[in-house]
Amino acid sequence: MLPGRIRLQSAMEYLMTYGWAILIIAVAAAVLYELHIFSPAPASQCILQAGFSCAGIFLSQNGILTVKVVQSTQTPVVITAYGCNSNRTISALVMNELPSNGVTVLIGETYTFSTPCYDNGARFSGAAGQDYSGYLILNYTQQYSGLKHTLYGSIVVKIS
Repeated sequence: MLPGRIRLQSAMEYLMTYGWAILIIAVAAAVLYELHIFSPAPASQCILQAGFSCAGIFLSQNGILTVKVVQSTQTPVVITAYGCNSNRTISALVMNELPSNGVTVLIGETYTFSTPCYDNGARFSGAAGQDYSGYLILNYTQQYSGLKHTLYGSIVVKIS
């Protein structure tokens, strides 16, 4: 065997060994990226039942929650009251009643409202960066059938 061939063979083995190692590391990094391991936790979360979604949510230090709700049910709805509470209870204190006619929200439209949040019966307030976990409560009536519904949405919001 010629001395030059031994050096070429050892160089090829070196490249193949490190090439496979780099490929495995790249694949592992891609998998971790796709699983959102490198992404920070979301600052806020709003989960509503089917037919409704949150397009934006904001909580101020004085406990006022501002929510932009998207309505995508099969019929227009009339929102009659809304509120924010740390538990799933509805009371006159928590709910903000709208005028007798309510607010009609057509299919695909959004409705933005602001409401104070409550925690164990007291109005909530907190420092910037603190989390609030509770429920968004929405009373609505289907416009055509007249059926009344209460929607409970789970929210986690970081105070801004």
